[in-house]
Amino acid sequence: MPRAVYVLALGIFAMVTSEFVVAGLMPQMADGLNATVPQIGYLITAFAVAMAAGGPFLTVALMKRPSRTALMVLFAIFLAGNVLAATATGYATMLVARIVTGIASQAFFGVGISLCAQITRPEVRGRAISVAMNGLMLGTLLGLPLSTLVGERFGRRAAFWTITGITVIAAVATLFGAPRVQRVEGGGGFRQEVGVFRKPRLWLVLSTSTLVIGATFSAFSYFNPILTGFATGTVPLLLIAYGAATVVGNTVVGRFADRHTVPVLALGLVLNTVFLAGFVLLADVPAAAVVCMTGIGLVGVTMNPAMATRVQRTGNAGPLVNTVHSSFITLGVILGSSLGAVVIDAWGLRAPLWLGAAMALLGLATVLPDLARRVTPTKRGESGDRTPPLPSGISSFSAGGVPR
Repeated sequence: MPRAVYVLALGIFAMVTSEFVVAGLMPQMADGLNATVPQIGYLITAFAVAMAAGGPFLTVALMKRPSRTALMVLFAIFLAGNVLAATATGYATMLVARIVTGIASQAFFGVGISLCAQITRPEVRGRAISVAMNGLMLGTLLGLPLSTLVGERFGRRAAFWTITGITVIAAVATLFGAPRVQRVEGGGGFRQEVGVFRKPRLWLVLSTSTLVIGATFSAFSYFNPILTGFATGTVPLLLIAYGAATVVGNTVVGRFADRHTVPVLALGLVLNTVFLAGFVLLADVPAAAVVCMTGIGLVGVTMNPAMATRVQRTGNAGPLVNTVHSSFITLGVILGSSLGAVVIDAWGLRAPLWLGAAMALLGLATVLPDLARRVTPTKRGESGDRTPPLPSGISSFSAGGVPR
């Protein structure tokens, strides 16, 4: 595996830690910014909306630059946003800082995943994406507890300065560890990049990712209140177990995402439906609840390598397609968490789990056409689960990231 893939994981870890830090320091930030807890909650929403809406535009602005150069520009923008957050004295400044970091973060995901596709052979891209996306899983498992611990011990500013330090390290590692890739597979000018979105099937594939993540976050967003029956101090340990499960699941999915993309997605959605429904019915049984919660971690956000592989094969491996895909994933986070709040008001704390199960089933419905084509293909290459050859004029890369 090219070392650049591991470098990208470090960058993603920095971005995700910044994304989650507000959730872990709500009381401290409310006190420091003279704001209410709900107002601090809006900072989380602003970050997500900025990712979904602003990321693709920033990616378009950087399309003509080599991937490494684009990544360094994004690090600079992200770093400026974190410094602004660390020095913010008022709510409005912090809001601007979160919008800036959100936009840069989303564009980084798109350009980074595109670079993964360019420096690895087609048959191992899913595995490469899973390695890079471990930055996301480790951000949940380690980044959030670390930033929360630093913020509680030394104040909210220290948490943002810590993230700034991690970002600098990731930027330096990227500068020296990422190759300079000029061309993007399947990409070209702006018109060619945008033209791929004329494919109706691409929109169906993108909607699958929204539903996969929406199903998971409708539950994950409300784990804490749902698990109130557990002993004090147990819930943080359960959340760590959930984070560990996402790391394991992401690695396993990455192993099978290239050869069995569609079956992996279908199986993941079926299992997630079972775990979500089981959590509703068995939340009062501690052992069963832990199994279901861990199961959601294994087959929820861990579908990312398979989702990204499917999107790239349907569209292309260009940064714009990958950034828009990331926006659809972020849309899933927004829908899952916001609709979860709505159904809680109407039907109680466990209602988001039923919502998640319904979204997972709907996601499965968007996968079934590809699954049917895979089982009964009418011509070679009809299945969305086969590895396409590299387009002419695009070089493959050796394990060290060197063109061959």
